[in-house]
Amino acid sequence: MDVILIRYNNHCNKLRFESDRESQEEPDLKPLMSRLFKFTLATTIAVTGVVVSNSLKPVKAEAAGVIAKVNYVPGYGIAVWNNINGGHTTGQYLPHGSRWVVVKTSYDKQGRLWYDLGHNHWVLASYTVSDSTPVSQSASANTSVKASAQAIINFALKQQGKPYVYGAAGPSAFDCSGLTSYVYKQVTGRYIGRTTYNQLNAGTRVSVSQLQPGDLVFWGNYHVGIYIGNGQYIHSPQPGQSVTVANISSYYYPSYGVRVL
Repeated sequence: MDVILIRYNNHCNKLRFESDRESQEEPDLKPLMSRLFKFTLATTIAVTGVVVSNSLKPVKAEAAGVIAKVNYVPGYGIAVWNNINGGHTTGQYLPHGSRWVVVKTSYDKQGRLWYDLGHNHWVLASYTVSDSTPVSQSASANTSVKASAQAIINFALKQQGKPYVYGAAGPSAFDCSGLTSYVYKQVTGRYIGRTTYNQLNAGTRVSVSQLQPGDLVFWGNYHVGIYIGNGQYIHSPQPGQSVTVANISSYYYPSYGVRVL
């Protein structure tokens, strides 16, 4: 077994992880944790930024000395991806506040910086801070907004599997704008409009790189979904399909977002 990543956390065994999705179950970190050497940080131990193999021979990392601390939302985690361009999530999530040794860095086709934590386990650098930067202050400052965004995401995820029907706005079927209108109304009590044209003006327009969970995400003025974080969105795609979660990709890249909250 190759082990190429060092993680340190004094209470790892007692941590419970939750994704930014609705599930309250503890994600299966065994595949990733099997590749980690966990250790307790002592005052006499310095982080060297080396990677350790099962032969215990140190291998220099490209990003030696870089320690990334997850800065997301307390109680939640960020997704691990197997590829920075058109990849998929591994099903593993790294908890807010945890620290990880970065093996190497790379930019995707959209110009976003990613960190490889070993064996092609990638996380977006934008969801981390350097180890010397305090975590939580910025996350707790907008607790109410983030709680509302999470409630929107959780409710939207409950609609998965319901069929696309043109002109439908719930509760048993949706078109794209019908889904977003229904979710926002049910969760926040706010009516954001029935069509994509209405919803374009439901809040503040933001670039795709500035998307936050809970934002509306648009493709021109003809399709809309809800951004759920980690490069994913939920939408009602087209006739013959059902409400589902999809990855933002260069093949079908959004035009912009609208921040309603």
